[in-house]
Amino acid sequence: MKPKAQARQQLKSKFTIVFLKELKEHMRDKRSLVMLAVFVLMFPLMIGYMLNTMIERSTKPEREGMELAVIGGAQAPTLMAQLKQKNITVKQLAPMSEEQIGALLKERRAVAVLKLDPQYAADYNDMRPAKIELWYDSASDDAPRRRDIEDVLNAYSSNIASARMLAHGVSPATLSPLRLQRYDTGSNASRSAQFIGVLLGVLFLPAFTCCLSAAVDSTAGERERRSLEVLMAQPVSPYVLVAGKWMAAAALGVCGLWLGLGLMHAILSWLPLEEVGMSWRVTSADLVRVCFAAIPLCLFAAAAEITMAMNSKSYKEAQSVLSFFTLLPMVPGLVVSIMELETDTWMYTVPMLANQTLLRELAKGQDMGMLPFTLTFLSSLLPALAIIAFAGWRMKSERYVLAV
Repeated sequence: MKPKAQARQQLKSKFTIVFLKELKEHMRDKRSLVMLAVFVLMFPLMIGYMLNTMIERSTKPEREGMELAVIGGAQAPTLMAQLKQKNITVKQLAPMSEEQIGALLKERRAVAVLKLDPQYAADYNDMRPAKIELWYDSASDDAPRRRDIEDVLNAYSSNIASARMLAHGVSPATLSPLRLQRYDTGSNASRSAQFIGVLLGVLFLPAFTCCLSAAVDSTAGERERRSLEVLMAQPVSPYVLVAGKWMAAAALGVCGLWLGLGLMHAILSWLPLEEVGMSWRVTSADLVRVCFAAIPLCLFAAAAEITMAMNSKSYKEAQSVLSFFTLLPMVPGLVVSIMELETDTWMYTVPMLANQTLLRELAKGQDMGMLPFTLTFLSSLLPALAIIAFAGWRMKSERYVLAV
């Protein structure tokens, strides 16, 4: 075997030994792994629960209808008929006091109570404003269904006004000099991307949180336990030592990130988002490409956290600094969301923001070329390589080992 090939083989063997050693040590910490798994699964499940609850509330009137309690409904048979046509169950009640109406609404036995004044029929026949009271509980979750009732009442009032004007020889069109027609060009995918895109930002946090414990323990932790001196006494290059720790920490980040993205994709694909005017256009092939483009983000997170932990004076200081650092990557995404900036090429050059933008655009159903994926891949990979090179150089210093 040639000397260069033999040297590369020895280097690869030493790197593999360091990598497996670090990975086994991290896998032994069952408590940390369980906490990481809970953290990774928590956000997709929370987002799925929120969206499912929203869908359930929005589609409940169509599925179950609604019950409206009516007092004095016999005076307006036409109105009662129009309410029934909108899948509203009308329940006729005897006259009730204000306390009884409040108790009825508090028990959620009706969406609202429609009370017609005893003089309703007389006022209606004399073409005077007929009084109708709509009682409801604003603290309940029946607001969408209550608006359906109000729409029926408004339409009924407009029809009566038009009929009366025609009876007096006046065209109802004179009261409507403008006729507004609305055309919504937004697709279900674009609407859902605006809403879901804000929630998807947290799905890339596992790239930073899942490797945090490993980064701190393999650097500041080993230095405090004095096991780092033993490692550096071995015939291993500092760059190989750092690279092994880096890859072991990044591997945990990749696993956590892929697990969270896969679960979120499964939940959004299963939910009937079309019921609320949204959709999830990301295919399994798109998700694979997003996961592949997110690997450098995990490498960047592991490299930055290892370097910062190496330059901390103690294990506790490293934990404090990195706990704050994990929140910083979310800042660009929040700024873009608050300022409502349009998607631009520069967004694919900022770590984590590039991944969020890529997934959001795919959720809109946009045709993505290779440039966004390439920029997203390189935006995290190049800084990661630079940072880990600095960490390898830092590892050669005795001042680091002695924490001075």
